Amino acid sequence: MSRLAAAAGLMLWTAADAQPPANADPALAPWFRSLVQPGTSISCCSLTDCRTTESRVSGDHYEALVGGDWVAVPPDRILDRTDNPTGRAVVCWTPQRGIMCFVRPTES
Repeated sequence: MSRLAAAAGLMLWTAADAQPPANADPALAPWFRSLVQPGTSISCCSLTDCRTTESRVSGDHYEALVGGDWVAVPPDRILDRTDNPTGRAVVCWTPQRGIMCFVRPTES
């Protein structure tokens, strides 16, 4: 039980300490907060865990550049959103949970 409490405390401390990226546009915060994990009503994104990123299609799946590494995007984490105001791919990711949500880049 104490391990569970310690883990929960660490997660809360990490979340509270998280900072948005240096170039974050606060005007986009409401859009990021509107993103919901597929199949749930749980928010997956905020300015602290979501980032615009590079993406590519590799075979039959998307990959997102996360922390300098190409990471396969689980198909059940892709949001069908066409209102992406950033124009770029957006990945919501934490080290503990991996990719929570992915928004495709705007088609050109």
